[in-house]
Amino acid sequence: MPICEETGNMSHLETLGLSGAKIQKSDFQKIAYLHLNTIFLGLRTISHYEEGSLPILNATKLHIVLPTNTNFWVLLHDGIKTSKILEMTNIDGKSQFANYKTQQNFTLENSKTSMLLLNKVDLLWDDLFLIFQFVWHTSVECFQIQHVTFGGKVYLDQNSFDYSNTVMRTIKLEHVHFRIFYIPQEIVYLLFTKMDIENLTISDAQMPHMRFPIYPTRFQYLNFANNILTDDLFKKPIQLPHLKTFILKDNKLETLSLVSSFANNTSLKHLDLSQNLLQHENDENCFWPETLIAMNLSSNKLADSVFRCLPRNIQILDLNNNKIQNVPKGIIHLKSLQELNLAHNFLTDLPECSHFRRLSILNIEMNLILSPTLDFFQSCQEIRTLNVGRNPFRCTCELRDFIQLEKNSEGMMIGWSESYICEYPLNLKGTRLKDVYLPELSCNTALLIITIVIIMLVLAMAVAFCCLHFDLPWYLRMLVQWTQTWHRVRKITQEQLKRNVQFHVFISYSEHDSAWVKHELIPNLEKEDGSVLICLHEGNFDLGETVTENILNCIEKSYKSIFVLSPNFVQSEWCHYELYFTHHNLFHETSDYIILILLEPIPLYCIPTRYPKLKALMKKKAYLEWPKDRRKCGLFWAHLRATLNVNLSDTRETCELQTFAEVNEESQVSTISLIKTDCL
Repeated sequence: MPICEETGNMSHLETLGLSGAKIQKSDFQKIAYLHLNTIFLGLRTISHYEEGSLPILNATKLHIVLPTNTNFWVLLHDGIKTSKILEMTNIDGKSQFANYKTQQNFTLENSKTSMLLLNKVDLLWDDLFLIFQFVWHTSVECFQIQHVTFGGKVYLDQNSFDYSNTVMRTIKLEHVHFRIFYIPQEIVYLLFTKMDIENLTISDAQMPHMRFPIYPTRFQYLNFANNILTDDLFKKPIQLPHLKTFILKDNKLETLSLVSSFANNTSLKHLDLSQNLLQHENDENCFWPETLIAMNLSSNKLADSVFRCLPRNIQILDLNNNKIQNVPKGIIHLKSLQELNLAHNFLTDLPECSHFRRLSILNIEMNLILSPTLDFFQSCQEIRTLNVGRNPFRCTCELRDFIQLEKNSEGMMIGWSESYICEYPLNLKGTRLKDVYLPELSCNTALLIITIVIIMLVLAMAVAFCCLHFDLPWYLRMLVQWTQTWHRVRKITQEQLKRNVQFHVFISYSEHDSAWVKHELIPNLEKEDGSVLICLHEGNFDLGETVTENILNCIEKSYKSIFVLSPNFVQSEWCHYELYFTHHNLFHETSDYIILILLEPIPLYCIPTRYPKLKALMKKKAYLEWPKDRRKCGLFWAHLRATLNVNLSDTRETCELQTFAEVNEESQVSTISLIKTDCL
């Protein structure tokens, strides 16, 4: 061993690794006064070992890696007297157990090890049997064997095992492989179950069955995980009154009610039945002990009916990776349930808590939840941790309250927001829920209806105000008529419009001003030769058409239009119709076809606001004012005739031809008609 005097002076040394072919007491004397945490002896080969060398060391843990063809026994004998924790690796069947009889004089007083770990063991069954018998009478409380392979013929009497005088509490056999066996396996099973210790683990051993003695045992912890145990395990009575934890993970169990019947005769608190083939039918009765508070039923074939086969006092329940579609309402009340795992199932909504009011932790990720409802939060007042991630969320208005809940829950939802992704609709697929904007107005039907009603009321009030204050219907009628006329004129060329002219002037006036029009205006316009053709609504309106159509016809057939303005004109609605259509006349290319005669003064403030066109014309366009002084009338008529500026010679022939045609068709119609009719 490469140990020198200086090594013994390393007072702070905790871990020491050594290797050598020869081990002698003198080598370890140099470090005997060091209190080490771990000593590692990696022995590739060993030619000599002086018995009693290992106990000289002062260490908490001793790990020895043995070479092949090594006398394992003497190192085990001395190792148990050396450290509290002893681990030995690479123990094969070539070890010599000829000195096994020496263990008969080995007493508890000179052993230190309380935890013994054997790793990578390859022995005959008889050799393993002798190791258990030897260790049974030492100070070892926890004996663990990992990666063990055994088999072969049996020569020792299996009933000769001495179970007396031991402090053993725990035995663990993990990753066990069998060779060809020449004895019934039941003898092996009974060897361990008759040990009657507190904790027994036989896992990953491909064990198809397990036998227990017919008398009660004091096992408190049993772990038979990763085997091939079936329902046959529970078909015979098993007396385990002190059993508190039972792990049967990854076996071939199929009937949940059968397991419950076994458990009812125990003091079970924790039961792990995950990764089996368990199912439960509705007509099967379950009998669980009142002490059972934690169950793992994940990765089975359990459906909704499992909720009718659960312990009443269960506090932690794992139903992950089953075939559950919903939590039935008619189930027993799990008044103590605090933690529930329903991940990897087929649920379409969050369960209600009417049957488990104290639920505080729920995992329901990776189900088929599209839009979780808020009924869950109303019935589950105690919920503190919720995992609903990795569900195919449909990001519509139904999800808005759920998203808002997370913002107010202060981190209640596990995995937010990485695990909360939209699946539908397609335009939002892959979007995180926290990034989805669902406005209140589009999601709240009542609010949407109220908003629409308010908007409609406001619009109705605005329309009513416009109708009352601005005479909106009048403008709408004007717009319709103007539009119709515009479409008609678009189809008529300017030459055709000129050929349609039948009158030199169209006169628009109020009935109350008709006397002035008849006795003053018309006679003076016809004073020279009577060749001015005048269109009046009194005589040129067709009784077969509407008033509006007649107004448009008169404007279309007249070269110019004269408006006799007075307070009476302002109050006449039809006069405003005539003015409106004339102002928007589509039949004339120029803008001087309107002639305004102010018969009486009209203050602008007296013109109603619903007639803005009249105000605009009076502000922008010059008008002729009828003089009060009769001596000035001559000048007035001269200005009017100049304003008309009608080339009588050019228009007379056209107008007379059209008039002549009309006289031939209707001999009773004269050129100028003076039938009295009010504009209204």
